[in-house]
Amino acid sequence: MYAPERQQEILRLARDGGRVDVVSLAEEFQVTAETIRRDLKALDRAGLLRRVHGGAIPAGRLDFEPDLAERETTAADEKDHIAKAALAELPTEGTLILDAGTTVARLAAAVPLEASLTVVTHSLPIAARLADHPGIQLHLVGGRVRHRTRAAVDAWALRAYGEIRADVFFVAANGFSAEHGLTTPDLAEAAVKRAALAAARRVVLLADSSKHGQEHFARFGDLSDVDLLITDSGLSPEDAVAIERGGTEVVRA
Repeated sequence: MYAPERQQEILRLARDGGRVDVVSLAEEFQVTAETIRRDLKALDRAGLLRRVHGGAIPAGRLDFEPDLAERETTAADEKDHIAKAALAELPTEGTLILDAGTTVARLAAAVPLEASLTVVTHSLPIAARLADHPGIQLHLVGGRVRHRTRAAVDAWALRAYGEIRADVFFVAANGFSAEHGLTTPDLAEAAVKRAALAAARRVVLLADSSKHGQEHFARFGDLSDVDLLITDSGLSPEDAVAIERGGTEVVRA
């Protein structure tokens, strides 16, 4: 099968199923994952598909959001490297806000036992990981819990973040770019992220490189709102330099 024929079939599968993933397509067409990634890149550039973690969705579906289990297994090695690098940004006996996100959750799991920190989070999985940590003073922000992300949202969460100040906010995003800023599929989650941004003196974005250039439905900030981006080596040096020109420091873990 020639590449144009394969790409046409990939487009049909995406439109029929709502999304496609690299692994399944590679098995389906008996080609390498890298070949499928090139196909998806070509379809993305043509405006027919939009690349997301591990695959693609039909163009125009800015509200698509994978569930928590799927996101936890996507770019796992890259997320581990990012979380390890983020440990250097933990303050000494300071206050953190930890956003809902699988990379941020990996950071929470890696916090040293000897760390003495105050942590505020609206993420149930992150709160569960830190609940028995001997050096953590944990504050769980309440609100309506979204099943897809296990994160608290709406008025209670917004009010809580409006009443605190933190040293560092470790934030997650489904997409980031200088052009479109920081985006996520859900408006309620975007509102909570925006409130947490305003509550922190320093903002550190933890995001793997596949999220660079992605755009989602709900915008919650500018990339210039971020003091430090910690990502993986998949972000090109040229893109890193371009981001740093906007005032955001970049670490490629």
